[in-house]
Amino acid sequence: MEGTAGVRGHREVDLTLLDNAEALERNDPGGMLRATASAGAQVREAAALAAETDLSALADEGRPRAIVIAGVGTAARTGDILETVAGPRCPVPVLAHRSAGIPGWVGAADVVIAVSASGRSPEALAAAEAAGRRGARLVAIGAPDTQLHALADRFRAPFIPVPRRAPARASLWGLAVPVLLAGRQLGLIKVNEADFAETASRLDADAERCRTALESFVNPGKSLALDLAHSVPIVWGSSPLATVAARRFGDTLAANARYPAVVGALGEAGRGRVGLLDGVYGGLAEADRDIFADPGEETSEATRLRLVLLRDGGLTGDDEEGDEPVAVEERRAEAVQELAERRGVRVSLITAEGGSPLERLASLVAVPDFASIYLGLAHGFDPMAVPAVSEMKELVSP
Repeated sequence: MEGTAGVRGHREVDLTLLDNAEALERNDPGGMLRATASAGAQVREAAALAAETDLSALADEGRPRAIVIAGVGTAARTGDILETVAGPRCPVPVLAHRSAGIPGWVGAADVVIAVSASGRSPEALAAAEAAGRRGARLVAIGAPDTQLHALADRFRAPFIPVPRRAPARASLWGLAVPVLLAGRQLGLIKVNEADFAETASRLDADAERCRTALESFVNPGKSLALDLAHSVPIVWGSSPLATVAARRFGDTLAANARYPAVVGALGEAGRGRVGLLDGVYGGLAEADRDIFADPGEETSEATRLRLVLLRDGGLTGDDEEGDEPVAVEERRAEAVQELAERRGVRVSLITAEGGSPLERLASLVAVPDFASIYLGLAHGFDPMAVPAVSEMKELVSP
């Protein structure tokens, strides 16, 4: 399909493209694969740049009443990351605010972190302006020498620069690390330099496993992309941390692959959405499937559900209070796998690995990030250019 809006692509999956490294690079002119592979480097660079910024003033007034992370899209997702890394024992509320401005209750007792990869997001700018006027403590994170940077200077607030080299969705870690360091300065989390180093190494290792030169049967990113081809993905996270990764996968599937997905927390899904497994794309469709058919031969006429289950067994520790919720989450994950298998719905499982919440989150995000790009490329899309996003910005701009 080729249209005036610049939309191009094809409904069928080009399986040969995925195992042709040169063709993949030609079809990715903006370098989305390369930008995604830089995730580990983003962690290191962002940590270094944040270390050069004086955040001591944040803690001078003591613990805030609440923290608001203001932004949209990937910028707001960094607030979800801070909340889940801080965990249920976080002493203050953490809110990812996705609308222009800030909530009416925000005042001098609160902290506002305005995040914008471009440095010109209307939502982040309005939040920074409102925070400054109300006397809230402000931190700004984004591209240097931009409107957001100027606002931070105007209110004498710390600004953490994040060099703009790719779209925001490919800059998750460059934006998230400064938010986490601000949270550490406020005493909300105990993430340390070793955690960042291990997370960066994990992201490097997954980028190596998902590199274009590796064929589909040994490349987890390509394999997951093939699993999802011509499906309606259901992405559920077994824990709060895994749910953040699930929602992130929904974001990248929509932008990079143009695939709709049902995403969310497995606990919440068990109260209603698990019924999708019985539906016209689930058990009813699978009842008519030829079990001996080659999955690679299925066409867009055979759309079915594909359950992607992100499992996080939690970290081993002496916290007895946390043992029961983890056990419940694990039983729930095992139950939904069994339900899917009974109905013939195929399941892709990704299990968290690592010794810290941040590294475990990275282990759940990295491969799906690559899978969304490979899936888009297999359909002939340029994952970097999303015409509908560009047109939407033009239509709503003043």
